[in-house]
Amino acid sequence: MRSLTAFSIVITLLALAGCATPPKHSNYTQFRAESPRSILVVPVTNRSVEVNAPDYFLSTISRPLAERGYYVFPVNMVKSVLADDGLSDANMVHAGDPRRLGEMFGADSVLYVSIERWDAKYIVLSTSVTVALKYTLKSTHSGEEIWSNHQTMVYQPQHNSNGGLAGLIADAIVAAIAKAAPNYLPLAVMANDQAINLKNTGLPAGPYDGAFGKDLVDF
Repeated sequence: MRSLTAFSIVITLLALAGCATPPKHSNYTQFRAESPRSILVVPVTNRSVEVNAPDYFLSTISRPLAERGYYVFPVNMVKSVLADDGLSDANMVHAGDPRRLGEMFGADSVLYVSIERWDAKYIVLSTSVTVALKYTLKSTHSGEEIWSNHQTMVYQPQHNSNGGLAGLIADAIVAAIAKAAPNYLPLAVMANDQAINLKNTGLPAGPYDGAFGKDLVDF
């Protein structure tokens, strides 16, 4: 069982890019005009049936944004402050004016993330784990959208190549493990990396990155 568990962890890390393909090149005119230095990540909206998905996702988003060169407000602090102000419902926050959030926190921009999918489907001898995310960055000065992206990541256990009854049993066990305890976090991490760092569709380097202002050609 230990070997099977280890195997499931390893192959979970080998997630495959899913069906949602970002545009070949984003328009950064508005983004460059606003030139945000800080990003406020608000609670995410959840269209999946997994009630814990928003909290799991929030644990993955701050680091890649900070590594891209932006100041990121602590997500748990933001969530707590919003709740104290009567804004504990993520849908209400997303429907509100980003300029108000800018006044509350002193942020330059607000990142809204919607979890479109966070699920695992079991079909015969195969399990498919999917994470789909939609990202929208808005300016707190103009209230306008300045960047957006969407990513879908899919993980499917590799089938046993030996065939025969033993192979079928191994496939069934691996699929059952993935279904019983799907590991969504590696998929969320990969989705964030694709959304934030891909050339021509990701975020341009922020002011705390050495590449700031030098990637105007690529982005």
